[in-house]
Amino acid sequence: MLLPKLNFPEYSFRLRKTSRGKHQIFDRVRKKFVDLSPEEWVRQHLIVFLSEEHSFPLSAFSVEKGLKLNNTFKRTDIVIYAKTGKALVLVECKEPNVELDEKVIQQSLRYNLTHNAPYVLISNGLQHFSVQITEGQKGRILTRFPNYHDIQ
Repeated sequence: MLLPKLNFPEYSFRLRKTSRGKHQIFDRVRKKFVDLSPEEWVRQHLIVFLSEEHSFPLSAFSVEKGLKLNNTFKRTDIVIYAKTGKALVLVECKEPNVELDEKVIQQSLRYNLTHNAPYVLISNGLQHFSVQITEGQKGRILTRFPNYHDIQ
């Protein structure tokens, strides 16, 4: 499987191919191998990036957490929690060929209505947008994503 080069530092991942020919990657949060899709490739890079480069502890991550939104069930890609148990960061991952347009941003902000995280991070692996949600649910685009210890 040819995996695209993403806009992250180089990381090493545990990859394997199942007896049925499926490619899988080891998820450090869920502590198991999961099927490797383009979106999963982005998600795993973000997990390592946020934990290694921004000091977010892996124990604070929740991956593919279910939520109910307008009587339908959705899944958030990653939610990172503060020590208090409150959602701190909502992360939305898209595969590299998905443009991060207004529709994607609005989807992420809608998901955040349930979690009320003060930070939203959106990435397709090539582009990354981070937003700080301020008073009155207004968003402020950040030029640099903060470290865990700075937003705790």
